Amino acid sequence: MKRVATARRDDAGPAYVLEDQVGHLLRRAHQRHAAIFQDMIGDAQLTPLQFAALVKLHDLGEVSQNELGRRTAMDAATMQGVIKRLLARGLIDRKPDAEDRRRVVLSLTGDGRSLIAAAMPDGHAISDETLAGLDEAERRAFLALLKRLT
Repeated sequence: MKRVATARRDDAGPAYVLEDQVGHLLRRAHQRHAAIFQDMIGDAQLTPLQFAALVKLHDLGEVSQNELGRRTAMDAATMQGVIKRLLARGLIDRKPDAEDRRRVVLSLTGDGRSLIAAAMPDGHAISDETLAGLDEAERRAFLALLKRLT
């Protein structure tokens, strides 16, 4: 990115250049990734958060809504919205836990299993396209650094 030459500096330190700030750069990278996701996922209704929930349900089988939220790093309100939309599409099933009837467990339906099986290869392609500007060593380093930050 090109640094703005007219950035002002006060006596407290160097100028604050928005285009050099981590939050700004992460937001721009996220916007790019989200656009790539929507272009390539193969299901116009599927969001990145819904995709994450379906992938984790595929991996874990039957799991509580709270556990799914923890595994996908979604807060309770966000998770509730994701679950509501996936239920409405018939991609997941919700039922009381056999051991603790106060708890609800989620699982993929047949349609959910089919959709995620078809979408996971797209997920790999989306990641490849998002990282297309980096060589293999840079990709590994970038992902390792992101994991350290999270």
